[in-house]
Amino acid sequence: MAGVYWYGGEWSDQEPKVIGPMDHCFWLGSVIFDGARAIRGYAPDLELHCARSIRSALALNMRPTRTAEEIAALCREGIRRMGPDAELYVRPMFFVRSGLGAARPDPSSTDFILAIYDAPLPPWAGFSAMMAPFRRAAIDMAPTDAKASCLYPNGSRAAAWVQERGADNAVMCDPAGNVAEFASANLWFGKNGVAITPVANHTFLAGITRKRIMGLFREAGVPVEERAVSVAELEEADEIFSTGNYAKVQPCTRYNGREMQIGPLTTRARELYFNWMETTPKLV
Repeated sequence: MAGVYWYGGEWSDQEPKVIGPMDHCFWLGSVIFDGARAIRGYAPDLELHCARSIRSALALNMRPTRTAEEIAALCREGIRRMGPDAELYVRPMFFVRSGLGAARPDPSSTDFILAIYDAPLPPWAGFSAMMAPFRRAAIDMAPTDAKASCLYPNGSRAAAWVQERGADNAVMCDPAGNVAEFASANLWFGKNGVAITPVANHTFLAGITRKRIMGLFREAGVPVEERAVSVAELEEADEIFSTGNYAKVQPCTRYNGREMQIGPLTTRARELYFNWMETTPKLV
């Protein structure tokens, strides 16, 4: 795929080869990343994504080698290099090269790389979902307060499990058995005109796009509830949708085999988000 990459003070249009099998990040997964978006020159909430990359690095005992402001400036430069019509994924990453003993990462070996590459927004067509038997970890089990690469295999196996059974994405519960999120995005559902999303309880990353939609809903007078959600509630939902950086807002059109329509709250969330995005400054 077409992209630009920044590493060690230089830009390249080829992926830099930066780690080997003895590096801590390769061996023991000491990598964090963030995922921003650039959409036809807009970069919604770019600064928030860059700031979160710093928080994630600190949560994994890294020593960030760039500030959030420096990362945002690099992101803006890379987005401009890709042109005004591009739809891009913007991925700043920190990783650790060496360890203090076998498992403990050495903060002084923290390194940084930025990847910006073509990633067209998915079509507004909907996806199917199914409850999976895998749960999100609690914060005392895994670094759930970070966007850490080591968390993603658990979501990937949940997604693979449901895909083998005919669904596109998985719904995962938290350790207490309440609904947490989709395997790859935050989860919302609508009931009687109220937009409901699972409360952020440190078992999943409460996303930047999720927070943005929550604020836009409330500004528009849409009732919002952030609370514990039972598995049974999804079976009775009027509509279900996802929010996340990659696809922004997407409707769930089949859940556990039940066909569902794209509902008014889902449609409103999408309209509000992209209308808001177009009020932000263009970079290109």
